[in-house]
Amino acid sequence: MALPQMKTDITEARLAAHALPDGAAWATDLRRAAIARVTAMGLPSKRDEYWKYTDPTSLTAVDAVPAKTVQLIDEPPLFGEIDRVEIVFVDGVFDADLSGDLSLAGVEIDRLADATARDIHWVKDLYGTLETAGQTPVHRPLAALNTAFATDGVVIRATAQAAKPVCLTYIHRAEASDAILHHVIKVEKGASLTLLEVGPAAARFNKVMEVDIADGGEFHHVRSQGRVHDRRAVTHSFARLGQDSVLKSFTLTANGALTRNDFVIEINGDDTVAHVAGAALGDGADFHHDDTVFITHGALNGESRQVFKKVLRNGATGVFQGKILVKEGAQKTDGYQISQALLLDDDSQFLAKPELEIYADDVACSHGSTTGAIDEDALFYLRSRGVPHGKATDMLVLSFLAEALEEIEDAALADEILTRLTGWLARRNH
Repeated sequence: MALPQMKTDITEARLAAHALPDGAAWATDLRRAAIARVTAMGLPSKRDEYWKYTDPTSLTAVDAVPAKTVQLIDEPPLFGEIDRVEIVFVDGVFDADLSGDLSLAGVEIDRLADATARDIHWVKDLYGTLETAGQTPVHRPLAALNTAFATDGVVIRATAQAAKPVCLTYIHRAEASDAILHHVIKVEKGASLTLLEVGPAAARFNKVMEVDIADGGEFHHVRSQGRVHDRRAVTHSFARLGQDSVLKSFTLTANGALTRNDFVIEINGDDTVAHVAGAALGDGADFHHDDTVFITHGALNGESRQVFKKVLRNGATGVFQGKILVKEGAQKTDGYQISQALLLDDDSQFLAKPELEIYADDVACSHGSTTGAIDEDALFYLRSRGVPHGKATDMLVLSFLAEALEEIEDAALADEILTRLTGWLARRNH
């Protein structure tokens, strides 16, 4: 079927603005295949089913909308006290001077540009593979655009239990920066890795992360998307899980004009656990935050959780689109999905589209979505005991977000997130 002319024009203009990156023949072939996918699908518009709540115009335009940089001199770097391997990108470009020592026992780390320049590298079998699979049944052309033109990122292979996390730090310096990063993570059988991400990255950020977890592997992921008010970002996380493997991902979002986070998770092995969670704080009519999740159960006794909480005020908008697909034969599946919004005024809105599609008869799957205001009885209780209104509101907000934060496996990381949230709320209200 031919694409609408408007979609064709937008797609052709965006593709013409990019040059095919240099690399080995196999990488060039994969990038050309990705360009073909983008051309066939067309870049998204609000007419597309999974974009009807979010206008992608600023993400598909040729040029990025400028975003003023923010210098946060009033607080230390997030995860700054955590012992970690730090990899720094400035406006989407790796910075060796700001990065630390990339050696870590049981973990191999390369730059994407270096890996794709080699004729032989393990990433050859993974780059673009999960992204391609994730285009069915829902098209994700911005992810294919990323595969085609990303020139930087990291490729990480965990062959044992990593002694400390790897932290990707994104620094935004140029007001019109337009970053495209692609990360590939391979967790070998029985290995484990914790990946941290922090920072706003660029005025416009397109990121893809492909994660392949072998039998018995564990991957823990915690990220904070930065506090630049004008930034725009679209991220895609594609994951494939083997038997007895674990994936747990948590995202904290505060500020940002437009954020779209897509998760596409495929459970292929028995007795597998996949949890994705997020907490978002939006203040102002220029805040729009969209979590779109698609989890496919294709094996026995799989467990998945989707826990997303949004706190919105002053006209902010939150979106959640989540689906659990249980294939035929995926018996004993336990799928849980909850999306909730706390609206602190009458001007904000939360748009939700929870879905279940089940082809097995021995499952326990549930979904729920609620929107509400601060509990006035709880607020009165706190106020009657001398707690100031602002602090009482903050306490109730943190209580509301608690279920999402509980999905963070590492207690030290969870405490770091909670401390930062508490500080943000206190400064904003007072």
